[in-house]
Amino acid sequence: MAYLLGVVLFALAILISVSLHEAGHMLTAKAFGMKVTRYFVGFGPTLWSFRRGETEYGVKGIPLGGFCKIVGMTPQDDDVDPADEPRAMWRFPVWKRTIVMSAGSITHFALALVALWVIAVTAGLPNPDFPSTDAEIRKEPAVVQLAPCVVPDVTARECTPDSPASPAAQAQLRDGDRITAINGAPVATWGDMLDRVRTLKPGETAKIAYVRDGQPGESEAVLAKTRRPPLDNPNGPVGDVAALGVELIPTTPTRLTYGPIAAFGATADFTGDMAVNTVQALQRIPQKIPALWTAITGGERDVDTPISVVGASRLGGEAVENNAWLLFFMLFVSLNFFIGVFNLLPLLPLDGGHIAIAWFERARSWVYARIGRPDPGRVDYLKLMPFTYAVILIGGAFTLLTITADVVNPITLFSR
Repeated sequence: MAYLLGVVLFALAILISVSLHEAGHMLTAKAFGMKVTRYFVGFGPTLWSFRRGETEYGVKGIPLGGFCKIVGMTPQDDDVDPADEPRAMWRFPVWKRTIVMSAGSITHFALALVALWVIAVTAGLPNPDFPSTDAEIRKEPAVVQLAPCVVPDVTARECTPDSPASPAAQAQLRDGDRITAINGAPVATWGDMLDRVRTLKPGETAKIAYVRDGQPGESEAVLAKTRRPPLDNPNGPVGDVAALGVELIPTTPTRLTYGPIAAFGATADFTGDMAVNTVQALQRIPQKIPALWTAITGGERDVDTPISVVGASRLGGEAVENNAWLLFFMLFVSLNFFIGVFNLLPLLPLDGGHIAIAWFERARSWVYARIGRPDPGRVDYLKLMPFTYAVILIGGAFTLLTITADVVNPITLFSR
């Protein structure tokens, strides 16, 4: 039941976001004096509507988005009443049309920023200083968590019922202990501890000095044998090495909370990182298509493959089912930011395509005026229809591919 609730809630959040996207177009168009005749949530048959002024508002039967009708978006629109010609969108200055067409994406960005600010103040944003590289991890204090066993080979990842307890567990070390010395040699960092253990041999007894709850202690552990590559060459040859059976507990917090004022700066920094990641994700989409096809045809689903609104809603359901509300809202942020960026791509029928054409017309008119040639006028959208249909076809095929993958082989973040 919690899973289904999460799916519904996330799908509803997406629908609200898209509806606000269209409201952004409508409100800015009305503010500039353009005529907006219709604003609807959903597609298909009309369930309910009312008219206020010159605009009809309503709800349609298929809740997969929304739309608003702005009169005369292009010079080729043939449904403009002669009385409305002065208010046709294409007749307005390019900067006004740019604001109207970008208002949808701006709405998505605003939703993401507000949600991020709330998260920064309450749950906290990811700590940019959290160690992520091997070099950064090696600098962390050697605060350890006990492994249940020492797996015998680098390819083995799980303990078995017959696996002996790790040397650290046999030595009665505890989670949260900070190792300070091995055989008398000082240990200041996790890297120091790894280096010191690797100088010893499997089966050798090591004296472990540690600090627990502020109090020093000492114990002995007989080191286990495992097979690992060299510390300075993770891709190097695998060999027998000694192991204590501990993992690092980073002392650097994974998330940082901020005050209401400081949260603005933190939100801006996080948004900048997210913008870079979104652009990189868009660039990787063509490379991920084979992986999507593999997932559909029975292969393993790569967690880095694109997802549709179906997949995002399923992840939202998992988040609610596992009480991971922070994940739920971060998914909401990521999806809104992605939609905002994607919608600004300079391709018809996306809003970014209309913006690109408007500025192309402006630039072309400026150049022709400088060289003394007559203004060539507006771009003929009808000539661009083959390209528009190609974009729609490719986008539709990709959407169908992601939806199919999310149905037959969805990405899961929690075991169910």
